[in-house]
Amino acid sequence: MSQPSTSEEAGSQEDQPLVHPWPYLEEFFEIVGSKNNSFRMRCKLCQPKYHELMAFKNSPSNLKKHIQVRNGRFTELTSAAMKRKSSTEVSPAPLPKQAKLWEARRVSQASVDKAILKFIVEGLHPPHIVKQPRFIELVQHLQPNTNVMTRNTVVNKVMKASTDMKIKLKAALNEVEFIATTTDCWTAHRRGFIGVTAHWFNPQTMDRSCVALACKRLKGSHTFFALASTLNEIHTDFGIREKIVRTTTDNGSNFLKAFRIYGQSDENNNLEPVGEVDDDGQDVDEEDGSEDVEFVDAGALLDEDDYLEYQLPKHHRCACHLLNLVSTVDASKADVNPLYRRVSRSAFAKCSSLWNKSSRSTTAAEVIEDNCKLQLIRPVPTRWNSLFSAVERIVRITREQGEGALAAVCSELDTPKFTPVDLAFLAEYAKTMSPVAKALDVLQGETSVQMGWLVPTITLLTTKLQQLSVTSKYSEPLIAALLSGLEKRFRDMLADPELIAAAILVPKFKTCWTSDEHIIKLGLDYIRSHLDCQAENSISEGSQSSEEEDFLSSLKKTGPPETTQQLDAYLGCPGDTVEVLKPFPAVCKLSLKLNTALPASAACERLFSVAGLIFRPRRACIGSKNFENQMLLRLNKAYW
Repeated sequence: MSQPSTSEEAGSQEDQPLVHPWPYLEEFFEIVGSKNNSFRMRCKLCQPKYHELMAFKNSPSNLKKHIQVRNGRFTELTSAAMKRKSSTEVSPAPLPKQAKLWEARRVSQASVDKAILKFIVEGLHPPHIVKQPRFIELVQHLQPNTNVMTRNTVVNKVMKASTDMKIKLKAALNEVEFIATTTDCWTAHRRGFIGVTAHWFNPQTMDRSCVALACKRLKGSHTFFALASTLNEIHTDFGIREKIVRTTTDNGSNFLKAFRIYGQSDENNNLEPVGEVDDDGQDVDEEDGSEDVEFVDAGALLDEDDYLEYQLPKHHRCACHLLNLVSTVDASKADVNPLYRRVSRSAFAKCSSLWNKSSRSTTAAEVIEDNCKLQLIRPVPTRWNSLFSAVERIVRITREQGEGALAAVCSELDTPKFTPVDLAFLAEYAKTMSPVAKALDVLQGETSVQMGWLVPTITLLTTKLQQLSVTSKYSEPLIAALLSGLEKRFRDMLADPELIAAAILVPKFKTCWTSDEHIIKLGLDYIRSHLDCQAENSISEGSQSSEEEDFLSSLKKTGPPETTQQLDAYLGCPGDTVEVLKPFPAVCKLSLKLNTALPASAACERLFSVAGLIFRPRRACIGSKNFENQMLLRLNKAYW
């Protein structure tokens, strides 16, 4: 068969309709012919004589220039033509424009300095990091036209930022009516410090705010006089001395004496020294500390100091510290029972052998991990719940991996093996101490815990321990010792009307946490009396009547006062969130006053944890003021 000629092929191609390659230019150009990727276009605007142009499919720039030259309205015409396109045509989405390196956003030198300062403060880095060549190279690589601050400039900016932060913090504290503080002492690298934190509630949102006020160098002996002087200075500096409702500390004899002499009297604090222990774990009087007895002239002493030089707020003993003493010092008194002493010493001796092996030998740690799939936890005397956590880990390994795993570890490490009695005792010990550990975790909270949580938590802990004593086989002496310790150390707090009232004014508890009507009556009487005082004070402040009318105004009252009605309505409200308090202003204000304080001083312990990250051995020469400034900026990020 003969092949068609070239002319016939061209004729067949010309007979086919040509598709316009640029639809948005179809209104201005008509296609005349095409060959490969080139097109012959005729301009419709060039009348009466049409002008033909050549254009490639991928480059219609000469067509655009032709329209621009002819009438200068290319942008307007093409945009109008694009709007008139058929709705059935779907144009592909434009690709995002890739940012060019030279189009990067420029930042000022001040912004770079502020970013470096935040990096140093929040990362707890030493100021001399800005001198490292790689750090300078990093900053200048990101912003070539900026400079890196010197170390002295960093220190000066930290000091200025600390000053600005304190100004903003004082302004915030000035707007608060009730403030609570926690304080403690800390020693590191042969230097002593005193730390103070402040806590309050926002009356509108009922959210708790927490800040660090100070971590000052405390030179000399940490006597009660030095503590009182420093605390009074910090409170006066921030203008909160009259606003502090309570200060929570541990049971150190110096703190107890400082608040007993210079603080406000409180029936559940500082009456008898049940919280201090000596090196042997025995209770001691706070007067029997390291201070030597010195006989002086009483008359001369009274002339020098009448104990009115400093004013400290009410004092509260740390509940977590007391619980720690209950679980260690008081729990050791269970050894008077010979059966318990024999079983407990046998089990704990074998545990100690394993703990020592795992902490001193990497090979032993690998053996334990291979057989038990978990590592052991070694108890630390200064850490709350550490013994319970260590025993609970052994019980967990036995429960998950079986007794054979623990036996294999003891055989390979050549340590005494656990008998079934030992394992049963450890399981019962963990079950007994679990409520104490949970109570510790609850009370050492900072944002969600209030003073009103203290009495219900200790009451519930006592109830749980009493229930465990019924089914206990080995730990009955331990439970009795724990109950005795709770009674001794928390007796006054559990009977304090103010703490009971604080619990009732927490919507989560109200009056459902105890069945003792006498306890509830103490709290309700306290609330009613203080609500009446608030009402009388508000009336006397807002009235302009004479003194006689103010004095006789109580005779005109008929029926229950409005504050009592608010209390009854609050108790009958079914909700258990803080929003329940807002419809009752008088009850809400009293609740804020009683519940602002914290039951434990764990917040100050956390302050020292951050301080330890800054005050490391390699930075032991840092100045006390620079150390305090950097730490306060790190903890009070919301105020600078």
